Amino acid sequence: MTLFGIDRLLSQPDLRRPLEGKRVALLAHPASLTQDLTHSLDALTAAGLRLSAAFGPQHGLKGDKQDNMRETADEVDARLGIPVFSLYGEVRRPSGQSMSTFDTVLIDLQDLGCRIYTFVTTLLYVLEAAAEHGKSVWVLDRPNPAGRPVEGTLLQPGWESFVGAGPMVMRHGLTMGEMGRWFIRHFNLDVDYRLIEMEGWRPDEGPGFGWPEDRVWINPSPNAANLNMARAYAGTVMLEGATLSEGRGTTRPLELFGAPDIDARAVLTEMERLAPEWLQGCKLREVHFEPTFHKHVHQLCAGLMIHAEGRFYDHAAFRPWRLQALAFKAIRRLYPDYPLWRDFPYEYEFDKLAIDVINGGPSLREWVDDAAAEPGDLEGLAGADEAEWREEVRALLLYP
Repeated sequence: MTLFGIDRLLSQPDLRRPLEGKRVALLAHPASLTQDLTHSLDALTAAGLRLSAAFGPQHGLKGDKQDNMRETADEVDARLGIPVFSLYGEVRRPSGQSMSTFDTVLIDLQDLGCRIYTFVTTLLYVLEAAAEHGKSVWVLDRPNPAGRPVEGTLLQPGWESFVGAGPMVMRHGLTMGEMGRWFIRHFNLDVDYRLIEMEGWRPDEGPGFGWPEDRVWINPSPNAANLNMARAYAGTVMLEGATLSEGRGTTRPLELFGAPDIDARAVLTEMERLAPEWLQGCKLREVHFEPTFHKHVHQLCAGLMIHAEGRFYDHAAFRPWRLQALAFKAIRRLYPDYPLWRDFPYEYEFDKLAIDVINGGPSLREWVDDAAAEPGDLEGLAGADEAEWREEVRALLLYP
């Protein structure tokens, strides 16, 4: 059995004892559940803790906001009568007012193991605010469902944003608790930090390779519907910066991509010609879909779906960031003038292309758009950064 941080905190009174008499806040979302699917807010209250406030990240404590830059307002919890502060509304950093409502904040967020997933940045902002206001931060650790593999280029200086908290690769391989330790070390934060570790999490064991078989999957955000999405996300999230649909408005968002004006079979053939080794570890299937909202709404799209699951999944071989980069490259080769990059405000960045914000710099876009650039060129950039990141975090890994 795998016990998450919340389960250990609830089952072991000695772990809770330092919280007795303290005002406690909880940062949570819909996937902040115990092993019996009780929400952490209710479970902690039932355990006798003095809950004085709650916080919600992007998409809200209730997880009801669908898209990026759809803000959540502050509110009061109807049952507990405590304030619920939004960290994706008027502010994205905790305010002095909200910090005055507690002594210790418990962070119980299910992450996806990807730099761009904003819960990682919210963790940093809370740590920084706690250091400034003299508050304690406890992370109740949860699995990284993408497991330990790392992939992508490092975020470049000057490209920090709400989807890029620091110089990490896209698929970072850490849990939230481990990431908190890295933030404290990297940014030299003087903060009272405690990590409630998991028990029994074995990220290198199949078939879950990060997600325990004995735990139910609950969406941590509206479009994170299953483990296949979590595995593919470090690549498919780049579609948010492209004109291609990432499947929002379908039942399988961020597991597929396409558009009304591409030949999906030709794209796959070109991907196989350019870098077949980047397609290993999964199965790509030609699909057609019609989004009910978002990009290409009510238009028939041709595309490809990624199956990183079942007998098609090889955990060590699957490299979603390279796969999606290769799809972009194939489209650029087939359609040199295709308007691939979407120019719009992305996560509060108004003067940079979204694809560059997502990747923490322009290198991937430049590689795609350079007709002379080959897969080996991107491999050289990413491979060096991945090796550097693995060495950077080696001492922080807590689980076998």
